[in-house]
Amino acid sequence: MTAKIIAVANQKGGVGKTTTVVNLAASLAHHSKRVLVIDLDPQGNATTGSGVDKSSIESGVYQVLLGEAEVKDAVVRSEAGGYDVLAANRTLAGAEVELVQEIAREMRLKNALEPVLNDYDYVLIDCPPTLTLLTLNGLVAAEGVMVPMVCEYYALEGISDLVATVRKIRQAINPRLDIVGIVRTLYDSRSRLSQEVTEQLQAHFGKQLFATTIPRNVRLAEAPSHGLPALAYDAKAKGTLAYLALAEELLSRK
Repeated sequence: MTAKIIAVANQKGGVGKTTTVVNLAASLAHHSKRVLVIDLDPQGNATTGSGVDKSSIESGVYQVLLGEAEVKDAVVRSEAGGYDVLAANRTLAGAEVELVQEIAREMRLKNALEPVLNDYDYVLIDCPPTLTLLTLNGLVAAEGVMVPMVCEYYALEGISDLVATVRKIRQAINPRLDIVGIVRTLYDSRSRLSQEVTEQLQAHFGKQLFATTIPRNVRLAEAPSHGLPALAYDAKAKGTLAYLALAEELLSRK
C-alpha cells in the first residue's frame, strides 16, 4: 500500500496546524501506522515538537528540495512520537529563492517522495501559513488537505480562500487534490459563536467536517516546550484523547 499524503494547511496562522501534525502523527503511530512528518515551515516547529534538535540537522527538507539529499537518507526518528521526520530549520527560508530558477520547482517534493511511498502508511505535511512556493510544493505532493480552523468568523473567510487555492491547484497541476476534512481546533463547546460557525461549516462542507473537535488544552500547549507530542507528555489529557479520536476518525474514512 502506498502512503496517503495529507497536507495540513490553512492560510491563517495560529489555528493549530503544527499541533495537529505532530499529535495526529503520534496518534496514528499509536495505531501501528508508519508515519512520516514533513516540516515545510522554516520556523521548524514540527521538528522541535517531535523532539528533534533543529541545530543538529545535516540533511533535511531543504537539501531534499534542492536535490542534494534523498528522503530516505534525510529522515530522522522521533523517538517520543514513534514516527519519522523530514526536518526543517531556518535554512529552509533560502529554498524559496533558490528554487525560483529551477524547472518544475513546484514538483520537487512530490518527485522526491516517490521512492519512499511504500515505506509509510501516512505522510503528514506541515505547511507554512502563507501561500509560498513551499506550501505549493506541499499541496502538489498531497492527495488531500486537512484544514485546522478556529471557530471564528474571520476563519470562515480564510477557509474559503484555501478552498479556492485547492481548486486552482487541482485544475492546473494536481487533479487528485481534495479537502480531506476540516478540524475544529481550540474548540469551546460552550461558546455560542463556536456553535454558529459549526452550523455554517456543516451546511457548506457536510461530511468533510470531522466530528472530532480539539479543545483548548493546557497540556497540548505545554508539550512542544518539552519536545514531546502530547501522547508522550500526558496520555490522559483531554487534548491527547481528542487527537487519538481524530486519528480513529481519519482511519475509519478509508
